[in-house]
Amino acid sequence: MKAFLALLLIGLASLTVNASEAQQNASREAVPPASAPHNEIVLPDQEYVIGPNDVVEVYVLKMPELSREYRVGAEGAIEMPFLGPIQAEKKTSRELSAAIAKGLQSGYLVDPQVSVIVRPGGLNPAYGSTAFIMHKIPPAQKDAEAVYDLKQANLNALLRGDFAENVRIEPGDIVQIPPSDVFFVAGEVKAPGSFPLKEGTTLRVAISLAQNTSVTAAPGKAVIFREDGSKEKKQIPVDIAAIMRGRNPDVPIMPNDIIVVPNSKTKSALVPIMNSFGVNIAYGAARVLIP
Repeated sequence: MKAFLALLLIGLASLTVNASEAQQNASREAVPPASAPHNEIVLPDQEYVIGPNDVVEVYVLKMPELSREYRVGAEGAIEMPFLGPIQAEKKTSRELSAAIAKGLQSGYLVDPQVSVIVRPGGLNPAYGSTAFIMHKIPPAQKDAEAVYDLKQANLNALLRGDFAENVRIEPGDIVQIPPSDVFFVAGEVKAPGSFPLKEGTTLRVAISLAQNTSVTAAPGKAVIFREDGSKEKKQIPVDIAAIMRGRNPDVPIMPNDIIVVPNSKTKSALVPIMNSFGVNIAYGAARVLIP
């Protein structure tokens, strides 16, 4: 009899434990996927939460005037035609779609179809491609000065999939991304000015950004003024026409380079005469006769 009661008690205990485990599993399955806080790692069971500076691409069926990209402002809202400010911060793309649809139902559309794609905010184009990470190492002794470990990462390489540049960020780290270096294009080009220096920029790219040389340019007599550590800049003669046509090797552009394309006196004298035959003919003739 005692053996029977012992077996019965063991069986009841086993059933209680199994029921408790089943209840816990059911409660875990009933919990919906959580939303990831902004700027934190998004796990597979989480949805990205919109934050300031993110770009949201909104598409509203049959309303092209609303279907475009919007940037989330510092206050966490996007400004939409007809609807005004729509709060986007701390919402998922699905929740923002529902908020926009609800606004359109108030006097605009009966059954609005809205979709939202979120592109997390990236770097300002004026900033460079190198990130510096300063990590504080705790001192071995209380009175000792703090020691900092400086690491750097190539953001362009990271975005291309080179995870060797994916430097681990720890609490208290300081991340600094300096503004991008620049170079200058002056003289006989269609769009002179300063341009951000991106990784791999060459003379051919620089002239393309300046929208090519003008009809009165002397591309074979161009000069690159480059800093060499002294007070005077180093002068590098370049033949832009030969480089653009692939006859000469391309030239890498360095920070603060100044590319000057001089004027051709012969072209300047001939172009007004040839303009009487038409602008296109004059331009083509100047290119052929005086390369």
